[in-house]
Amino acid sequence: MTKPSFTRSIRAAGLCSLLLASPAVLSLQGCTDLDETPLSAVTPEQFFRTQEEVLGGLAAVYSSLRPTLWGYYNLSEISSDEMIVPTRGGDWYDNRRWLEIHYQDWSPSSPSVLEDVNGTWNDMFTGIARANVLLQVLPTAPLANRNEVVAEVRALRAFYYYILMDLFGGVPIVEDTEIMPRPRNTRAEVFQFIERELLAAQADLPTQWSPDIVVGRMTKGAADAILASLYINAAVFGRDQGVSPNSYNSCQQVTQVQFPGAANACDAAIRVTDRILTYGYTLSADYHANFRHDNHTSRENIFVVKNLNQADLGFEMIYRSLHYNSGAGGGWNGFSTLAETYYAFDTLRVDTIRLTRRSLTGPFQDELRILRSRDTRHNIFLHGVHFNLDTGDTVRFRNSTTPLTFSPHFPNGETAAGEGDGVRILKWPPDPARAGSHHSNDFAYFRLAEIYLIRAEAYNALGQDGPALAAANMVRQRVLPAKPIVGVSGEALRNAILRERHMELAGEAKRRQDLIRFGRFTQPWTAKCAPPSPGLPASPGLCNDARTILFPISQTQMDANPLLVQNPGY
Repeated sequence: MTKPSFTRSIRAAGLCSLLLASPAVLSLQGCTDLDETPLSAVTPEQFFRTQEEVLGGLAAVYSSLRPTLWGYYNLSEISSDEMIVPTRGGDWYDNRRWLEIHYQDWSPSSPSVLEDVNGTWNDMFTGIARANVLLQVLPTAPLANRNEVVAEVRALRAFYYYILMDLFGGVPIVEDTEIMPRPRNTRAEVFQFIERELLAAQADLPTQWSPDIVVGRMTKGAADAILASLYINAAVFGRDQGVSPNSYNSCQQVTQVQFPGAANACDAAIRVTDRILTYGYTLSADYHANFRHDNHTSRENIFVVKNLNQADLGFEMIYRSLHYNSGAGGGWNGFSTLAETYYAFDTLRVDTIRLTRRSLTGPFQDELRILRSRDTRHNIFLHGVHFNLDTGDTVRFRNSTTPLTFSPHFPNGETAAGEGDGVRILKWPPDPARAGSHHSNDFAYFRLAEIYLIRAEAYNALGQDGPALAAANMVRQRVLPAKPIVGVSGEALRNAILRERHMELAGEAKRRQDLIRFGRFTQPWTAKCAPPSPGLPASPGLCNDARTILFPISQTQMDANPLLVQNPGY
């Protein structure tokens, strides 16, 4: 499979109030990185002369959010124990690109890096370049709410740097529109830049936009949610060296933070979540309401990528896991979850139910279904007999009358997977009014549930297990009100919080970060240095190697910019 075509139209920002603005602004920064010759000689000052043109430029900055749902999302999920893209006959091999991400054995010139990693680098620096163009002209632009728009752009640029820092560590910090090679800043410098920009932007952002403006624009809550994530990951994000690949990286270790009054990054995480809790967000009574096609009404979703059920503007992630015969328009039958994630939702300990394939049938299987039914979050999985999403009819294998079933294992290995091998994640149900493959489900990068879990983890890291339990159980009580987290403290509570994050945030591009922060990212799991199915030999993979915590900078970028220095080990 190849990368979907993400429109560069300003309409891709999903901001209905901006849809009539001119798309000509995109020619100002049509390059894929900051070192290319611009495609247009038109200067920003010559173009941004009306409010509509300025809003068009703003929409262009927002439009760089959309490709994050391909490159950044895929790298965050497939490199973890939540997801794999196995080879199914002639499908999904692509020069070993997808398995390479899961095996973590990438290199600067390997297929996944030249395609997915390099693509994400380009996408994010495109967004940064667009932001810099707009910030250059905003001081004199004809705009009534200039300060709010400046804050929006700075916060968006900070988020694009957040993604780059997450994947690569230190990257060039660029705040102007001059086209020239730039050296890398340190990861600590990028961390401090993001922190400073978000703190400054938060002051001028609205708590919410007026009702006539569609959900999806930056708010105080969105900026603070990014900050909260920055702080809980500070022992990873704020360091160029010293990140532990096999033990917990605590935010308490980071004492240099800019948040007013904070003694360390954990304290800052708690203080910023204090602010978020004053903005009016609430946990949805129905967990699944946060992901449906009408989830723009959710008061839990804080920062979203807006989608519309219109051609080239919709949410297509649904099709990555669906079978070819799953419904109108079919599916891509690619992305599957791993047994570790599927079984994480069971109330039994995972190691007590990883038995033989023969034992996952009959009465034992029925018992597992009863146990799983206690946590409705398990309903995100497609497992067992699969039914057509449009008609309700039993789905059949291709070229067969045999009913299709999804199973947790890969009995022939991940390089020769069958059509039904691997349970599928369908967290975002199809939109009944979709336009072809384009659905209106918004994708939330941050929800209030995660804010509570960040809060719980920060309190636990500071040794304050009482408020940590209270925050974690705010999330747990929605789905398991009769089974709160109790009787644990210290490291055991920290592990319980990680498990709660796994269940609550599965498929939301969080798992790679979590595994790195908890010192588990380099460990073996299904089809990475371990068997893809019981009884099979271990799959390839690069394990217990700290360099994989960061991706390499692609050779494409290294060749284009002689000032770049490659990440260690590559």
